[in-house]
Amino acid sequence: MKTVLPIVVGAVIGLLNPAQGRSLDAVRASGVLGLCAHPNSLPFASKAADPPGFQIELGQALAHELGVSLRLDWIITQYQMRSAGCDIVLDVIADREAQGETRLRISKPYYRTGVALAVPSSSSLASFQSLNEHTKVGVQVGSVAAMIISQRHVPTSTFGFESDSLDALSNHEIDAAAVTPTAASYFNLTHPDKAFRILDRDESLTDLNWNVAVGMVRPDDALRDTIDGALERLRSDGTIDRIYGRYGVVLQTPK
Repeated sequence: MKTVLPIVVGAVIGLLNPAQGRSLDAVRASGVLGLCAHPNSLPFASKAADPPGFQIELGQALAHELGVSLRLDWIITQYQMRSAGCDIVLDVIADREAQGETRLRISKPYYRTGVALAVPSSSSLASFQSLNEHTKVGVQVGSVAAMIISQRHVPTSTFGFESDSLDALSNHEIDAAAVTPTAASYFNLTHPDKAFRILDRDESLTDLNWNVAVGMVRPDDALRDTIDGALERLRSDGTIDRIYGRYGVVLQTPK
């Protein structure tokens, strides 16, 4: 099972012609809120697993706040969102420039994340600044982290999925893995005998840190405001923290 980050952090890049969005009135009249999610991407979402992933649980909580049921629209690639007809996607980058041509409207952010370093518990590495020509780092192919780390003349190994990079770290093939805290935390939860130390993100590296929000497919103002209000209530009463916490993830406050 792979951690499918592109839909989550890649934030549906390439969604050039999203389906026609729905108003709050239309969502309530239909009785369902549509969520686009990958069917096999724990801890984000899963069609078969129990628990089903934090995106499914948060989607259910949001739907409950709106007084409707959650409809799951399973997609494998971001391009399928065009025909899926969903209303929202979760864990998107809360940056209009990053969203580019997706045309998704963004809610208020509900947590902050980015790229951190996972290292063995015995490692002497303490930060990105500790990396040098003798430390080999696992990075995702084509990622900003790969570019930034390579520019520092640090050797890298490229992987298609964060989970592959973490497996390589576990097998002592690399010295560190540049991954999201989410991926590293879930690995630690599911591999307690191989748990890594997760170094703090370096906020001075702007491109490696971002807020996360709900992406909405062309909502009207009423639906956007209602989603914002629901997120605020779910953050205030600890619901969102509890949902992510069940998957080993400790959320940071957005900035």
